[in-house]
Amino acid sequence: MVVDGLPTYEDVNAAARRLAGYVHLTPVVTSQFFDAAVGASIHFKCENLQKVGAFKFRGALNAVLTLGVDAAARGVVTHSSGNHGQALALAARQAGIPAWIVMPRDSAAVKLAAVRGYGAEVVFCEPGSANREQAARAVVQRTGAQFVHPYDDARVIAGQGTAARELLEATAGLDLVLTPVGGGGLLAGTALSVRALNPGAEILGAEPEAAGDAARSLATGTLVRIDNPVTVADGLRSAALGQRPWAIIGRDVAGILTVSEAEIVQAMRLVFERLKLVIEPSAAVPVAVLLRYKERFAGRRVGVILSGGNVDLSQLPWTA
Repeated sequence: MVVDGLPTYEDVNAAARRLAGYVHLTPVVTSQFFDAAVGASIHFKCENLQKVGAFKFRGALNAVLTLGVDAAARGVVTHSSGNHGQALALAARQAGIPAWIVMPRDSAAVKLAAVRGYGAEVVFCEPGSANREQAARAVVQRTGAQFVHPYDDARVIAGQGTAARELLEATAGLDLVLTPVGGGGLLAGTALSVRALNPGAEILGAEPEAAGDAARSLATGTLVRIDNPVTVADGLRSAALGQRPWAIIGRDVAGILTVSEAEIVQAMRLVFERLKLVIEPSAAVPVAVLLRYKERFAGRRVGVILSGGNVDLSQLPWTA
């Protein structure tokens, strides 16, 4: 498949230079508990400690910083269930430009409050990708703002790839890198960095069974769409991979493993208890994959990106 505007590792490098001093260099942590539970040496890249509480700030800020003067003055718009919306809102505030964030009415309250707290205007829509896209187009037509897609944007993918770039620079000799996958921006950006810096390493995605479009797409070689998937991992509810991420994932990613809702919740709780880190359900998906498919990781050095930590502490899924 030929897709125009695919980013390369040089774009990741340029994004890293652009973002230096603006994003946190998040830590990489290890755990004897998880090493023993999986039988592997696991290195967790803590993007839950990134600004806005998620890796999404990297891609959003990279997109904003590459805007021309005239485009920036008109502001930016996106649709997002939360983390990308927060990220673009903060990036816009730091650049002194307006932002409009289209959000489904069922978005997590903590993410809605954060978007507003960063000064962006929230535009509500009904759940579902088609409704999000239609609402975002209407805002673009009304305002002239630049649309920044949550994942199907070369600037965003390149920015997300800087997280894996940092992980590989901090942790030598990884055999495998594992990330969650929703729309595919993080996994695609990760693939760019891994292929350039550690070409012998395997790249895997992690996905909820209830939102398994990416796993089915990779298995069949055809882009699969699942409308309105229902999963506790609200950040991974994309109906389908973006075209640009799909082109990179189909080329570079070895597989995508899926886990159940119960496994996601249990993994999230274990990270709270054992790593003492606050993560959201989407970030727990690759941890659940480690625990379910232990034989895939046994004896290997594994890098895992903990994608975000924006969770409503009054609605923890194991207390519902």
